[in-house]
Amino acid sequence: MNRAEKAALQLQAVAVLRTLKETRTYDELAEVTGLPAGDLNRYVNGHVLPGAERAQEVVGGIGRETLAAELEARIGFDDEGYVDNSGVVFDQPFLDLVAPVAAESFDFETPDVVLTAATDGITLGAAMASHFDARVAYAKKSKETAVEEFIESRQRLASGIELTYYLPAGAIDPGESVLVVDDLIRSGETQELLLDIALQADADVAGVFALIAVGDEGTERAAEITGAPVGALTQFE
Repeated sequence: MNRAEKAALQLQAVAVLRTLKETRTYDELAEVTGLPAGDLNRYVNGHVLPGAERAQEVVGGIGRETLAAELEARIGFDDEGYVDNSGVVFDQPFLDLVAPVAAESFDFETPDVVLTAATDGITLGAAMASHFDARVAYAKKSKETAVEEFIESRQRLASGIELTYYLPAGAIDPGESVLVVDDLIRSGETQELLLDIALQADADVAGVFALIAVGDEGTERAAEITGAPVGALTQFE
């Protein structure tokens, strides 16, 4: 880890701790993190930065567990099992914290492009792209009028509905590394279409990440397509 990477990790750890502190006392935060309350006070107030090892623990370990709990508290399910995640996908500051935690937890290689699907995946895609200093691209279910060439991926779903996504052909260059992200992965059909777009572009897949996984079908399906890391911040059966 070079000096710039170390500094970025330390600042990310502080950002995570400050977010957790918004709803906790220092003693409560100490119980969650296992760190002394006095040290936490100094980190949160900017008097000192945590060391690299402690920062990595906060971002990759404590951060993942606590952000997952926060995420679970913000989402709901209706009687038919549909997920309401509007309390998450509309909260850009929260997603900005998720990005470094996801990167640290799942060991994604730094991508050139973060690819997602319009519309709910866009805010997460923007957060992940900002963290990695990468471009963000999002596929749509309709073609943009002024764009001449598209990469098109089409699939007939089990319900009989045909789902098609389009991405402007110049959004991903051959040989670039692509991280596929989405707010939710259930059956894996959307992620399969996004992966197909990346492969049609002759890109390398760095991984697949979702905020929420419902069951194992989607993550297993994505893992079968790519040998890259596949993960979700939280999972429901």
